[in-house]
Parts: sequence; structure tokens; C-alpha cells
Amino acid sequence: MKVMERWFNVGKIVNTHGIRGEVRVISRTDFPEERYKKGNKLYIFRECDTEPIEVTVKSHRVHKSFDLLSFEGYDSINDVEPFKGAMLKVPESQLGELNEGEYYFHEIIDCTVVTEAGETIGKVKEILTPGANDVWVVRRQDGTDALIPYIDDVVMHVDPERKIIIIRPMEGLLE
Repeated sequence: MKVMERWFNVGKIVNTHGIRGEVRVISRTDFPEERYKKGNKLYIFRECDTEPIEVTVKSHRVHKSFDLLSFEGYDSINDVEPFKGAMLKVPESQLGELNEGEYYFHEIIDCTVVTEAGETIGKVKEILTPGANDVWVVRRQDGTDALIPYIDDVVMHVDPERKIIIIRPMEGLLE
């Protein structure tokens, strides 16, 4: 592992679940089914540690609004209790390539959203994943939020390197 590698949050361990070493995770990853796949390496960052703890995913399932994970070698509640409150992260080298038109959340957050006419709407502050498509929450200059659906009819161009997104707002979208 490179010393100066960038790390990305994929979830927060908020509690244990049951007695067999499962942890309850609030997911912060774009691709939970891929990130939490059996055999994948994750890194636990606790405030009390100077180095992350490497763990290997043993199982993953969804329960209510949480992802439940277990790790190889951590088979009881006593083994995972110390992980409560810790962050799960992956190194940048583990992110992998995306298909064209797919972006990691960290590439979209803080992008400036501009209409085709050149009007600045604001900056993406959050991404919601309600179902069929993602929705970008854009903080406008007046402090209110605009909800921009990530669909081809609206999003014309995304340039994560320049942190610019060009949209064609549908009627009523920005009202």
C-alpha cells in the first residue's frame, strides 16, 4: 500500500447485528453490491488507531436500510464490538474503472452546474439514490436546493476534471 494513497469512505459501522460478528453499516458507496462483495478487502479506520485494520468481506446482505457485513476471522459480537463508530474505506487504487457516463460520487460532488445558456445554478452538494436514477442536490447561490435528475434529457455534459456539469433544464425543473 502506498503511504500517501488517497482513501475513500464506503460506509460507517454504526452497530453490531446479532451475535455472530455482523456489523450494521450505513453505506456511503456508489456501488455497494460491488464494494461489499465476498472476498473484497476493506479498511477499518478507528480514531484510536494509527493504521487502518484490513478486513476481508465474508458476507453481505441488506437489512432494512442498512448493509450487514461480516469479515473473515471476526466471528462473534465481541470481535466486532470495537469497530462501532469506525469508517470503512478503500484506497484509490481499489476504485476500478467505470463505464462511459458513470462517475464516482466524489467526482460529482462540488461540481458547478451550469445551463446550456451559461446560467450558473450552483454546486452539487449531495447525491440521492432513490431508485431509477440518481438525483443531484445542487446548492444554489441563494442557499436553496435544486434537485437535478441524472438523466440524458437533462444532463448534457459532465467534466469531472474541470468540475463542470452542463444541463438542459426541463420546464419547471428549476422553479
